Amino acid sequence: MEELKGLSGNLTLEQQFQLHRIKTQLREWSQEEAQDYVVEITRQMMIKDNLVKHLLKNA
Repeated sequence: MEELKGLSGNLTLEQQFQLHRIKTQLREWSQEEAQDYVVEITRQMMIKDNLVKHLLKNA
């Protein structure tokens, strides 16, 4: 996880703002809501990874 901390510098200003908004919203969520959110985001990232791999394979 330590290596991910430096990645925030690679985010656009808009992405940094979105990340800040999400952090603020998470403080208001229950633990179950936050866990559901993490699972859904992870699922979406996996789908994105699969799509990128597919596109690179067929490029």
